[in-house]
Amino acid sequence: MNLTRAEARERADLIAVDSYDVALDLTTGETVFGSTTTVKFTAVPGSSTFIDAVTQSVHSVTLNGRELDPAKVSDGVRIQLPDLAEHNELTVVADAPYMNTGEGLHRFVDPVDGEVYLYTQFEVPDSRRMFAVFEQPDLKATFRFSVTAPSHWDVISNSPTPAPVEASPAGDGRARSVWEFSPTPRLSSYVTALIAGPYQSVRSDVTSSDGRVVPLGVFARKSLMQYLDADNIFELTRQGFEFFEAQFGCPYPFEKYDQLFVPEFNAGAMENAGAVTILEGYVFRGKVPEAQVERRAITVLHELAHMWFGDLVTMRWWNDLWLNESFAEYMSHLAAVENTKFQSAWTTFASVEKSWAYRQDQLPTTHPIFAEINDLQDVEVNFDGITYAKGASVLRQLVAWVGPEQFMSGVREYFAKHSWKNTELGDLMIELEKASGRDLDQWGRLWLETAGVNSLKPELTVDADGTITAFAILQSAVADQPTLRPHRLAVGFYDVTEEGKLERVHREELDVDGDRTDVPELAGLQRPDLILLNDDDLAYAKVRLDEKSLATAKSHLKDFRESLPRTLVWGSAWDAARDGESPARGYVDLILANIASESDSSVILVQLRQLATTLTFYVAEEHREAASVAAGDRLWELASAVPGGSDAQLQFIKSYALLARSGAQLDNVAGLLDGSVTLNGLTVDQDLRWELVASLVVGGRLGQEQIDAELERDNTSSGQNAAALAKAAIPTAEAKAAAWESIVVKGELSNAIQGSAVTGFTRVLDTALLEPYAEKYFAAVPGIVAERTFALAQQVVVGLYPAQLTTQATVDRTDEFLASLPEDSAALRRMMLENRDGVARALRARAADV
Repeated sequence: MNLTRAEARERADLIAVDSYDVALDLTTGETVFGSTTTVKFTAVPGSSTFIDAVTQSVHSVTLNGRELDPAKVSDGVRIQLPDLAEHNELTVVADAPYMNTGEGLHRFVDPVDGEVYLYTQFEVPDSRRMFAVFEQPDLKATFRFSVTAPSHWDVISNSPTPAPVEASPAGDGRARSVWEFSPTPRLSSYVTALIAGPYQSVRSDVTSSDGRVVPLGVFARKSLMQYLDADNIFELTRQGFEFFEAQFGCPYPFEKYDQLFVPEFNAGAMENAGAVTILEGYVFRGKVPEAQVERRAITVLHELAHMWFGDLVTMRWWNDLWLNESFAEYMSHLAAVENTKFQSAWTTFASVEKSWAYRQDQLPTTHPIFAEINDLQDVEVNFDGITYAKGASVLRQLVAWVGPEQFMSGVREYFAKHSWKNTELGDLMIELEKASGRDLDQWGRLWLETAGVNSLKPELTVDADGTITAFAILQSAVADQPTLRPHRLAVGFYDVTEEGKLERVHREELDVDGDRTDVPELAGLQRPDLILLNDDDLAYAKVRLDEKSLATAKSHLKDFRESLPRTLVWGSAWDAARDGESPARGYVDLILANIASESDSSVILVQLRQLATTLTFYVAEEHREAASVAAGDRLWELASAVPGGSDAQLQFIKSYALLARSGAQLDNVAGLLDGSVTLNGLTVDQDLRWELVASLVVGGRLGQEQIDAELERDNTSSGQNAAALAKAAIPTAEAKAAAWESIVVKGELSNAIQGSAVTGFTRVLDTALLEPYAEKYFAAVPGIVAERTFALAQQVVVGLYPAQLTTQATVDRTDEFLASLPEDSAALRRMMLENRDGVARALRARAADV
C-alpha cells in the first residue's frame, strides 16, 4: 500500500497523464461497487510502470488494445503496465470495496430512515480505492465521471451536476439513473470527489470578481436538514470569496462551489475542488459554545482558501504538505479577522493553534516544518501540529518579516505564474523575495529546516525611581534543538489603571536575533506593572514573564482590556505547568480564579480542556482527588453565578459533567438530566443530555439499561456515537472486557463508532479498571497496525495507550516495546514515542506539584 518518493519521481519521469474517464456503478450491492477506468497518457516508448488500484477483484486490464491477465499484473493494490507506447490508452474493469473507515468511498446507513449516503475522502493516497489512478499529486489530469446510482439520489462531484438520464432498473428492480459529468480542469487526483445519496440541499450564488455568477450549494442528510444553518455558511462563503479574490488577484477558479456536511468524517473538512466535504458535527443540533461556531467559520474559510492554494496550484510532492495547510490556516484566520464578524480570530489562533504547535514541537518526534517525506507512511503521520499550526505561525512571522503588502504581492505573482501546475516551496519564496527585497535563504534555513521552539525572556535593570536603565531580550533553545532564530516581535508595557484594568501604555516592535538582543529604545521609560514579550503574537516562541510581571498577571489576569494579551499570559502559565516549572495546582487555581471573567469563548474552551488534562495527568497523585472535587465544585458555583443561558454557563456545565466524581456532584448531574435541578437559562437539549448520561455512567449511577433507553429516545447517528461512548465507559470489569473485545479483537466498528468507544473505554474515575489492559495493549498493537487502515489503527494506538497509568513502569514497558520494533515501523514508532513522552512529561509535572 506504500509509495515511495523515489517511485513517484521515476514514474513522473516516464509518463504524463492526459485524462481519466471513470464509470462507477453504485447499484451492485452493499459491499462493492463497479469501477471502470479509462486513462490516456503518454510514456517513454518501451518503458514499464504501474497504476494504483485498491480492488476487491479485477475483471479485465486492456492496454492499447492488448488484454493483460489480471491474475499476473494485479495484486489488489497495483497493476503492472509493461511495454508502454508513446501514446497509451488503458482500461481497467474492477470491483472496489466500500469503506467504513472514512477513507476511499465511505458508505453510511442513516439509522433514522435507513437511507444510504456515500462520500469520498482521498487525501493522502485513497483515490485509488475508487478508481485506477496514478496516485501522486504531480501527475495532474482531467477527470470525467459517469455514475450509475438509485434515481432518488443526488450525485455531486467536482463539475456541476448534470441532469440524470434514466437507466434500466437494477437487479432488485429499483429505479436507477446515470449522471454524466463534464470533464474537470487539470487536477491532482486527491482533490477529486464523489458524494452520492439522498442528500438535501439549499442553493444560492455569488458573483465572482470576473463577473461570473458562481452557483453555491450546501448539503446534508435529510435527517439533519432541520438543523442546517445554510444562511450562515453562504454568508461566510461570500465573505471569503470577496476577500480571497482581492488578496490573490485571481478569480475563483472553478465552475461552482458546493459544501457538503457528511457523516463519520475523520477530519474537519477536505478541499475537494468545487465540492468541499465537511464534518457533519458542524451541523449543530442544539446550542453549542460560540467557540465551535467560530471553528466552523475558520474551517469554511480554510477550505475555500485551498481552492487557490492546493487545488489551482498544487504541491509537487507531499514534503510541501505543510505549505498547503499552513497557507490555508493563516489565510482563514486573516480573512476571519478582516472580513467577517470573527474579529478576535487571532486570539483563537494563539489559544488553539499555537498551543497545539508548541506542544507538538516539544515532542521527541518533532521535525522541521519542511519535512523530508520519503513515502506515503511519512505523510500520514505528518498531519500534525507542525504541518498545520507551527507552519501557519511561521507564515504569520514571515508576513511580519517581509511586510503584509509585499507578502500578498508575491502571492499574486505566484498564482499568475503557476495556475493549474505543480510547484515547490522555492517557487513561492522566489516571488516573496522579489516583492520584499529581503533575502529569505537564511530565514528559510533557520525557520523551515530546523525543529524546536525558542524561549524568550526579558532582562532589565531599574533605578531607584523605577526608570528602566537597560533592557534586553534573552533567547534560548533546548540542547536537542539548539537553533536560535530571528524573530519580528513587539514588546508591550501594561499598567494597572485606577479602575483596576490592565492597559497597554507602550509598544515597541523590533527584530530579535541571537541569544541576546538589547533594546535601547526602552531605556528611560518607567517600568510598567507588566512586560509582555511577543505582544500581538507575531512571533513563534515560548515567553516567560519576569517576577513582577508574573505577580501582576496572577492578580490581574482577568483585567486585561483586550483578549489577545490575556491569552498570551494564559499560554505562558500553561507552558510553565506542562514543563514542570510551576506547580500544576497553581495553574488549576489560576484557571478557576479567572475563567469566569474570560470573554473569548475559544479561550474558555481551551482553558477548561487544559484544566481536565492538568487534573488527570499533572497534579500530584496524592492531591488529585481533592483537587478534582474542588475544581468540580468551583465549576458548579461559576455555572450558577454567570448569566443564565450564556456561553460560559454552557461550557462550565459541560466541564462539570466531565469532572463530576463526588456524590453531591453526581446528584447535580442526575438532577439536570431528570429536571429536578435547574440552572437559570440552561437548556438541557439532546446533545447535553448525552454528556450528562455519560457522566452518570462513569460515576456508576447509570448502566446499559439507561443507555439503551436514551438511544431509543435519540436513535440517530449522533445518538449511536454517544451510546457507544457511554457503553464503553460503564465502570465494571465485564463492560471493559466487552468494549476491548469489540474495539481490539473483532475490529468491525466504523471509524466514528470506534473512536467513540475508545474515548469511553479510557474514561474512568478508578484507573484500576485499565490495569488489566496495559500488557494486552502492547501485545495487540503490532497486529492492529498491520491489519487496519491508518485512520483506524491510529485511533487505537493513541487512544488506548495506558497513559492514565502514569508510572515509570508504563514508560519502561513502552521503551521495551520500542526496542522490539523492526526498522520499517516508522509510523508506529512515532506514535509510540509521542505516547511515551506524554507520560514522562506528566511524571515530571507531578514531581513539581509540591
